[in-house]
Amino acid sequence: MKFVGFDNYKKVFSDPSTLSGLGFTILYAIVVMIGVTALAIPLAVVLNRKFVGCNFVRSVFFFFSVPSLAIMGMVWKYIFSPMKTGVVNSILTSLGFDPIPWLSNNSWAKFCVIFIAIWAQIGWHATLYLAFLQAIPADLYEQATVDGASKFQQFIHITLPQLTPGIVTSTFLLMSGGLKVYDLPYTMTKGGPGYSTYTVTQSIIQQGIGQSQYGIGSALAVLFFIATGIVVFLQMSVSNLISRRFQ
Repeated sequence: MKFVGFDNYKKVFSDPSTLSGLGFTILYAIVVMIGVTALAIPLAVVLNRKFVGCNFVRSVFFFFSVPSLAIMGMVWKYIFSPMKTGVVNSILTSLGFDPIPWLSNNSWAKFCVIFIAIWAQIGWHATLYLAFLQAIPADLYEQATVDGASKFQQFIHITLPQLTPGIVTSTFLLMSGGLKVYDLPYTMTKGGPGYSTYTVTQSIIQQGIGQSQYGIGSALAVLFFIATGIVVFLQMSVSNLISRRFQ
């Protein structure tokens, strides 16, 4: 064995594919966390109401999160195929529009991967918020109605504060899952076009295992572990401050 010092860490920061993967991983984690949270809370509020077939509707939204993201990626790879034979492009061409290069364009590929990630996880996190909503005492809303509070005021001053523990849990799961994402981008685009949808986890697996560059893979894994710990620590600190603010 030969001691190489910090050479592997230097190679990590000079590798364009790794830097591109880091950028997309951070973008993916933040946008998916914000998008799922912004859509899952209103959806949970709607599903919390009593209406005909409410249990069936709840199960339908939850079903979207049952298949793995790898399977989702393979299915949606065909749906968003940039060829004219793709499902979406077939519909567009039949309506007289030009086909869109969904997975062959950098910006469109990023959009497709993030869109599917949000779509696939909304139902599960809405179910999580629904459990917290059903634990809120109905007396709070009755007293607010008697005091003349509108539905929006009740949502801001009652629902959101009571949902704070659920928001902390949901955002933590989304952020930690987003930082280590691998299956969805890989099955949809293989990290392409170029390195536009490349992820840090994919870089660790391909360089450390696929190319047998164990030193670089280990260095990248150590740096990724430290970066993930910092991001999660900051997120939990902010979440705890928000939680204490609403107590």
